[in-house]
Amino acid sequence: MADAPYPEIKKTHSMARKGRPWVDYKPPPASPVWSVIEGFASYHLLLAALDLDVFDTLERIGSTMIEPVATELGVSTAHLQALLDSLVALGLLEQYRDVYGLNDVARRYLTSDGEASMVGLIPVAPGPHTNWIGLADTIRNGRPETPIDDDPAAFYVPLVEGTFTTIFRAASRADMFIRYSSLVAPRVLDLGAGGAPWSIAVLTACPDATAVVNDLSGVLGVAQRMTAEHGVSDRCEFLAGDFHEVELEEGSFDLVVLGHVCRTEGEDGARHLVERAFAALRPGGRVVVSDYFVDPERKFNPHAVLMGMTMMASTVKGFPLTGEQVVGWLVGTGFEAIRLIEPIGFQFAYVATRPR
Repeated sequence: MADAPYPEIKKTHSMARKGRPWVDYKPPPASPVWSVIEGFASYHLLLAALDLDVFDTLERIGSTMIEPVATELGVSTAHLQALLDSLVALGLLEQYRDVYGLNDVARRYLTSDGEASMVGLIPVAPGPHTNWIGLADTIRNGRPETPIDDDPAAFYVPLVEGTFTTIFRAASRADMFIRYSSLVAPRVLDLGAGGAPWSIAVLTACPDATAVVNDLSGVLGVAQRMTAEHGVSDRCEFLAGDFHEVELEEGSFDLVVLGHVCRTEGEDGARHLVERAFAALRPGGRVVVSDYFVDPERKFNPHAVLMGMTMMASTVKGFPLTGEQVVGWLVGTGFEAIRLIEPIGFQFAYVATRPR
């Protein structure tokens, strides 16, 4: 049988003789460190491209050489070329010789009218940028210096506007898993609704459905505007206030949605929201807890881990949310028939039923 690669090292530099050969004599690559360092630059390259209107400009004028784009944007040709070359290297544009153009990723996600545009989300997704600079102090003190809790509307309004397209797609496709469209005249309670993508999805699928849409008064205007744009505002009751404190009708809803709110609230706050959902549901009604859930090993879903870290960097009580925690709260509150769905990539939701 052939020996493994580097047999001379394995034979002469064994653990017993020389220590750990793969570390001592074949160091690990530095690429994981460089990927993190370059991540900072990559994000700001994308922000600059959006600020300069690069993607929409290329969509408008089509694939072209660098000079027409520079003229259209009124920028330095040499500097713009460096930016476009970097975007090509990141897989966000395509290039053939001296011609640049949109690729499928840019066309779908990085143009203002893209089918799943993330243009509004990208600048606000990491939370306040300055909080990352002070992250070490946040970890020392257990609290960010400038949490978004101090002025929630200023942060959440652009955030819920930016996330609407993605969450609406997830909420619409969730019907394939939970069949809310089969309900007769369902009543929906949407706590911390943001732009109300879940309510709009259900009301669109169920012409006889109604919804109570809740959020802070400074944010609720986004839900009012989005429901009006989708033609369902006449079937919505808008309830302003803190979702921990607003008065709710008990035992009167068929579906309660907790969409990306639990990870901002701390363990006690998140459990309280689950308890409020249980009390508000009719027997047989269901709760949807949609969020980014960390796996039991805390390493196999890095997107969820990093989103949880974003909450810790930006809010007073925010934390990474594990699937085990959510299931524990649902079981402890009395829910049954708990299952996990993934309507679109990276968008998960636990669905559970209040017993009849």
